Amino acid sequence: MSEDRPPYPPFTRETALRKVQAAEDAWNTRDPHRVASAYTPDSLWRNRDTFVRGREEIVAFLTSKWERELDYALRKSLWAFEDDRIAVRFQYEWHDAAGRWWRSYGNELWEFDDRGLMRRREASIDDVAITEADRRIHGPRPRGEHGADIPLR
Repeated sequence: MSEDRPPYPPFTRETALRKVQAAEDAWNTRDPHRVASAYTPDSLWRNRDTFVRGREEIVAFLTSKWERELDYALRKSLWAFEDDRIAVRFQYEWHDAAGRWWRSYGNELWEFDDRGLMRRREASIDDVAITEADRRIHGPRPRGEHGADIPLR
């Protein structure tokens, strides 16, 4: 596993967009080890009301998350960037064990080291119940839609 994760800061619009798409693609694999490899070994997270430190805790957190959030599918959108930081907004859809569908809306603040690994992630997320008919995120984003904005509603 490489300890470099290009593109590297300082970010341009183009490299920030590539970083956001790479994160979306990785999270849509639902592979906790693949996702955790993009973070520094001592990365700090706040995810809602949970605080996580380091790759082992990231893997444990994501494993538990994807055991609860079934058929998870995510879209991320670049909000802002500067130097070694990127802000994104995102939406993902999933269903629980009872078959109820949810859309989760959120914002993330990311900070990177000079090797392109994320050293800090802060996520605020709200869940909204939806019907299966209201779904609009079906699996990973097709390549032709990379970079497309996500609607608010």
